[in-house]
Amino acid sequence: MNVKPVALVTGANKGIGLQIAKDLSGHGFTVIVGSRRLENGEVAAKSVGDDARAVQLDVTDHGSIAAAAERIRYEFGRLDVLVNNAGISHADTPGRSLEEVVKAGHLSVAPLDEVRTVFETNVFGVIAVTQAMLPLLREAPAARIVNVASSGGSLTLNSDPTNHHRAMFGTYSASKAAANAITVAFAAELETAGIKVNAACPGFTATDLNYFRGTRTVEQAAHEPVRLALIDADGPTGTFSNEDGPLPW
Repeated sequence: MNVKPVALVTGANKGIGLQIAKDLSGHGFTVIVGSRRLENGEVAAKSVGDDARAVQLDVTDHGSIAAAAERIRYEFGRLDVLVNNAGISHADTPGRSLEEVVKAGHLSVAPLDEVRTVFETNVFGVIAVTQAMLPLLREAPAARIVNVASSGGSLTLNSDPTNHHRAMFGTYSASKAAANAITVAFAAELETAGIKVNAACPGFTATDLNYFRGTRTVEQAAHEPVRLALIDADGPTGTFSNEDGPLPW
């Protein structure tokens, strides 16, 4: 039976998820690197350290999710932290620029198949993985769930006419707004069980999500998700924040 705390990070084979995995490993966790392709996860796990393991985990595939939960129970017998990091900004259509992706994501023209694809990962994937891992999380002494969010999904910020970023509010942003609602729902339901659920915005980070146009590093981006994963009994639940403090829903 594993005696170290165990963390699962989805979409952890690269980018922000990989950095979150590395940081949690540095805090003494056994880290499970979730990756759609197992071989990519295994390479990433080696870069995290000796106490990291890869698991094949496609958040849009219920069979994959169930198998991952079974493996975690069998190999580790516990799960203390779940970081729902896996996310996409658009359906994988090669050859489009970031500007074209943003334009195609406007809801007046967005193909419904692409909207469904984004929501399948960013919304339903979060629900599905959390549901599957809850039996393990409920057995942990102080479980934490962190959903990697985005201020781009803030309804308050994007209702402000002076916010020029609101011109980009479309499929991706709407999915992140829905994910914020999911955070609140899980936080309210699980509060009496002592499981804290919070949303963290990593900021505009240079990853393949934005064609590496972001201005922040993955090291900076991982700071708030990791902080929320490590909060003690006096820490918050049902919050949305970045490293500068609370964000409006």
